Amino acid sequence: MAATQRIQRIAAGSTALVVSAAVLAGCASDGSDAEKGAHGAGKASPAPAPKSAVRMIGDGSTAFTGKQPHLPRPERLRPGQKPPQFVVFSWDGAGEDSQKLFSHFRKVAKRNDATMTYFLSGVYMLPESKRELYDPPQHRSGSSDIGFNDRKGIKETVEQLRGAWLEGNEVGTHFNGHFCGTSGGVGQWSVDEWKSEINQAKSFVKAWKTNTGMKKAQPLPFDYDKELIGARTPCLEGQKNFMRAARELGFRYDTSGVNDQVWPKKKEGLWDLSMQLVPVPGRKFETLTMDYNFMVNQSGTTSQGDPGKHEYWGDQMRDGLLQGFDRAYKGNRAPLIIGNHFESWNGGTYMRAIEETIEEVCTKREVRCVSFRQLADWLDAQDPQTLVRLTKLRVGKAPKEGWDSFLSARPAPAPKGVPGAPADKP
Repeated sequence: MAATQRIQRIAAGSTALVVSAAVLAGCASDGSDAEKGAHGAGKASPAPAPKSAVRMIGDGSTAFTGKQPHLPRPERLRPGQKPPQFVVFSWDGAGEDSQKLFSHFRKVAKRNDATMTYFLSGVYMLPESKRELYDPPQHRSGSSDIGFNDRKGIKETVEQLRGAWLEGNEVGTHFNGHFCGTSGGVGQWSVDEWKSEINQAKSFVKAWKTNTGMKKAQPLPFDYDKELIGARTPCLEGQKNFMRAARELGFRYDTSGVNDQVWPKKKEGLWDLSMQLVPVPGRKFETLTMDYNFMVNQSGTTSQGDPGKHEYWGDQMRDGLLQGFDRAYKGNRAPLIIGNHFESWNGGTYMRAIEETIEEVCTKREVRCVSFRQLADWLDAQDPQTLVRLTKLRVGKAPKEGWDSFLSARPAPAPKGVPGAPADKP
């Protein structure tokens, strides 16, 4: 059965000026945690020395503060070296609300030597009072299927984004109004309409101070035009035209598709880092590595199913993700791509499942829990022929001849006692 048949549908200008680094108090890193990234995409580079000045961008909502701290340096595999097991945890529509899940999972990540990708919804940076500034494709101005934010929510989201980036996490985009379906949904948008949506998502991040009136607040410590290199489309719809627009705007990856647990390839010039199908324990099918998809297969479209089954459903998701992890870790070492939402569906059981999965896998030997940016950096650093060989490995299948021979510049010697092996010395 085709992969897409095995799942339910998922649900301003830049004038620069130089200011004192005191404006960004708390944004500089002393590098004390720089070596914690043992499971990062490579050995973590030392954090940059604090700068005497930063460059504010536009109205000061964002700022260039130098190289991102705690971003691992990608390293090319040596001949015959087994690939690390990458795991990417990512969050759609990331924002901080009364549930405090953004701040919670930042702590979970730090405890388990992990970094993640947070796909920010641009309208979470736009107050309700300024909703008319959003002009979505094929919808009236000021409309959004996920609403807008308020000053308190924006302030708290900015605090989490700032801290997350300084810890080495990635800030991507989940666009703005989250329009799905056939009536003007993202699946019907043209390349130019996608460009408009992307540019608006950027503009809300780059002008949140102006739009909220919080002129004295600390800026986000990155240039979003450079930071933004990848996305996941709402409901995994509209991927074809989005990818064309994204390529033209300089994106490096997309994670809006559905795939098996195999090594990624480039598609339309972007790394295809799609989520994957993993087992559903106790069932005879697989589903996508996302909380929404497990929920649909358990309680249907309702997010408040039978309370008596909440614990079982969370365990089922956790165990399905762990089964998917194990068959990659012991098999082809394909990166495991997992997507989630900051939600409380079915009593929050899926948030527990994700937390327990992070705790189980991220501290294992040869495992690196990374962001999409870090994974893309690592893939770009590899010998292209090595990547071609890796993509030939099937789901859960390690090389029959062993990693040393499979990825060696020349075949490894045959083991003793088999045809072709060197004779024992007398």
